[in-house]
Amino acid sequence: MAPVAGAVTVAAMIATPLCAQGGRARRVLSSVVVVGSFATTTANAVRRWGAPRATTAAGVTAVATTAVERVGTRTGLPFGRYGYTTALQPQVAHVPAIVPLAWFAMGLPAREAAHAALGEHSTPARRIALGSAALTAWDLFLDPQMVGEGYWVWARRGLYRGIPLGNFVGWFLTGLGVMAALEALLPPGRYADGSADADGALVAEYTFMGVMETVGFARYFRDPVVAIVGGLGMLPVAGAALIGKLRG
Repeated sequence: MAPVAGAVTVAAMIATPLCAQGGRARRVLSSVVVVGSFATTTANAVRRWGAPRATTAAGVTAVATTAVERVGTRTGLPFGRYGYTTALQPQVAHVPAIVPLAWFAMGLPAREAAHAALGEHSTPARRIALGSAALTAWDLFLDPQMVGEGYWVWARRGLYRGIPLGNFVGWFLTGLGVMAALEALLPPGRYADGSADADGALVAEYTFMGVMETVGFARYFRDPVVAIVGGLGMLPVAGAALIGKLRG
């Protein structure tokens, strides 16, 4: 299942910049990318940890982040004052259904990339901190693209492509919670196959996303600022993770 879902995700990512910005085709493709990424991550998690653990982790992450997003849109905490438009459907409690899927879709690859990057220095606390930073780095790409498409809006224009810097603080804090949940539900060292190293497929997911987003913004979305900032956020972790896997 993972190869098929991954192939669909890649095809949708490639097709996205070929369609008109803010149009229906991009809305559909955005959903395809997120659902495809979620399916890929879940399938890889099932292979590594088994179906009960993997589906529980996916469900807990989705429910928890839906609650965080709902609180965020009502109170401005922890991301700042923002709101979702009606562009992405369906929605649950005024939060697009694909949003909580995205937290798990990239959350677990970010945790595994952190685990591989840390190598012999990997501990739960370090994985939680670096995993959250790695996940937040992805949002350096995500938020500019989604705001540009009109999927959500900020009450006040921020410094980074219109996005308040406090949003990324909120991402990091939320990411800490996501990583802590993953540590409890999908702990490294308790894989179904008995191994303790980071999962290569999930590390590859994180690396691929970092490369694709960097190239996409530099070449196709023609936004070198986001390409540089996002690339500097994701690619060092991805590179260290790949080196860690090779050494392992």
